[in-house]
Amino acid sequence: MAENEHTAHQAEILASELFSEFFWSRLGPTNHDWPCEDTERHGAATHPCDVVYYYDEPYAARQTYVHCDLKSYAKGTITAAAVKAAVESLGKQVACAERSDEWRKLHTHDNVTFSVSGLLFVYNHDGEYEADFQKNLVHIAPESLQLPRGSKLFVLGPREIFWLDNIRADIQRMRGKATPEVPAPEHCFFFHPQLMRRANLQVKKAKAATLETLTSPIIILEHRDPRRPVSRGVLIFYSRPGDTVDEFMYLIDTMRKYDLLDENTTVTVKTLGASPISSPTFQKAQLQYIEGLTGSGVYTDLGEYVKAIRYEPMRETRTVYSNIDLGTWG
Repeated sequence: MAENEHTAHQAEILASELFSEFFWSRLGPTNHDWPCEDTERHGAATHPCDVVYYYDEPYAARQTYVHCDLKSYAKGTITAAAVKAAVESLGKQVACAERSDEWRKLHTHDNVTFSVSGLLFVYNHDGEYEADFQKNLVHIAPESLQLPRGSKLFVLGPREIFWLDNIRADIQRMRGKATPEVPAPEHCFFFHPQLMRRANLQVKKAKAATLETLTSPIIILEHRDPRRPVSRGVLIFYSRPGDTVDEFMYLIDTMRKYDLLDENTTVTVKTLGASPISSPTFQKAQLQYIEGLTGSGVYTDLGEYVKAIRYEPMRETRTVYSNIDLGTWG
């Protein structure tokens, strides 16, 4: 029983370390039960709550509260049945959280407009799970989740958590260098573009990476050097394979549309475990994009900005915890 407790604690530790780097804040108690608001339909007197995080939404004047179910599974225990049961249980929790005075009293700020989303966080603590986790979700019917209208439920599997944890580690590594490549957190924020139909209403306040951002193939961190506030750095974490020129041409075009290419901006694309030919493929995409602007051999400012984009594969980091250490020092 003690080993199970420490194994479960591994997911809690990783989630805390991970989401703090993405500027999520925790609110309220952890690991507690609260009364079900629909006992007949849900077949339960209470619901569990592992932890609740919150962040400011960029495109609306409200906060999102993320009700989390943190799982720490060994390779052999990640099954379709276990994942389905966890997802359906989380759906009921989110449905009740929307209605529960008790849940709001414990986990939300007063006088704040908010919405509740669910997050199933499935950490593979032995690091041996290599199957396609998404196949466990294919046969889960949306109507079985009993979510309120407008509510969302997200699932981060082992591969997604591994990717996000490597982003966290890479940011901290760059920040910790003798000559830091990334400044302190107060000078950083995750980028949310100004969209045609959804204006970014809280540019300065909404620093966090949203759930939609964390599940996107492109995660952008913008930072400003406090000594040179006019200049900015942009880190683009890209999770796709990078094995075709077309996908990198699209990525470069996305940078242009988001106004990330100018004389005062240093842009670096970061990948992890990408195609062995991703680096030369990116160089080809740069050249083709530049030639497509005005033709070969013609100088343009935008062409120079595209040429200056750096491409850097990331060092792989695998976070592993010891149950013995957690039992000794926890």
